[in-house]
Amino acid sequence: MPTTPTALAEFPGGARLFGLSPRVAHLNHGSFGAVPGPVARARRRLLTEADADPDAFFLAAPDRLATARGRVADHLGADREGIAFVTNATEAANLVMDTLRLRQDDEILVTDHGYGTVVSAAASRARLNTVALDPALPDEDAVHQTVLAAVTPRTTVALLDQISSPTARPIATPRLLADLAERGVTTVVDGAHAPGMLADPLAGRPDFWFGNLHKWGYAPPGSAVLAVAAAHRAAVPAPVPSWEDHRGFPRAVEYRATTDYTGWLAAPEGLDLLACLGAQQVRAHNSALAAYGAELLARITGLTPLPGDDSLAMRALRLPPGVARTHDEATALREEIAARLGCRVLIWPWPGGGGIRICGQIYNRPQEYEHLAAGLHSLLAGR
Repeated sequence: MPTTPTALAEFPGGARLFGLSPRVAHLNHGSFGAVPGPVARARRRLLTEADADPDAFFLAAPDRLATARGRVADHLGADREGIAFVTNATEAANLVMDTLRLRQDDEILVTDHGYGTVVSAAASRARLNTVALDPALPDEDAVHQTVLAAVTPRTTVALLDQISSPTARPIATPRLLADLAERGVTTVVDGAHAPGMLADPLAGRPDFWFGNLHKWGYAPPGSAVLAVAAAHRAAVPAPVPSWEDHRGFPRAVEYRATTDYTGWLAAPEGLDLLACLGAQQVRAHNSALAAYGAELLARITGLTPLPGDDSLAMRALRLPPGVARTHDEATALREEIAARLGCRVLIWPWPGGGGIRICGQIYNRPQEYEHLAAGLHSLLAGR
């Protein structure tokens, strides 16, 4: 086993911030995130407050949500009245599609790297134009040209990943968004992995953008935001009729009557924690860990690294041909890795052979990637 680079020393106090099981190597932060202790405690205090005086808590909720939203907006570099809390990217995608009121003969441009439920939201409203992006496309220019070449006279909307979930690839770059807007295409960006991992998550300022806070933003589960350009805000429907409907976006989107708001109210605590830890230092540490893990998997296991962005805390590699060709095969391999190696990773299916995605987070240690690489080499032998 190679010597661990000294540059990958453990992040000071990182592991102690989380209540993760030490018996598992959690190398899949990008799927569900993990809630740091200080954020979890802030949410528990809010739950206690709500239980102690429900009337006071729920009557004050709209204004408190506006305050929490403002704190999140400041971290993201967003307009305080231009974003709304939602539960996740899938809910946001459906709200956007309802806002646009598309006709069945309108065309929505997506890629085959898009997240399934987000793409399904588009498919239920209009005709899809799915761009095939080879995971091995060499650089941003190749992705840029491939997407632009797929625009047709019917293309009304482009729904693109800022960072693709399975393949950890930047797609909706500011340059691509500008070129699509120039062609009269409404731009919708799935920024599920952007808050917390990118310094400027709303770069390019698309017409619509949504991002999860519970991944890299250290927020509780079910915390996300939808950002809407000023020209579209009046058309955004309320997901649930409420007493705040007359207030319009964003309050009509956020208020859900008697529901649990504590995750949203605690969400700014996660971004505050990231800032206190030093967001730039956290990002550099996490990307270095992910790069180290990918290098080990490539060298020891023989997997093929996919092009991506060196600044990201996620890396994807292709598995051997014939492995993880379908969803069922990918699920089976993921669970086998968890059971035999004690490692949590994402296995994604692809025709002919899928891939593996690993992440880096401040609770991870280099030795976890070394264990994964050695074990996966043995596990894949003979397949």
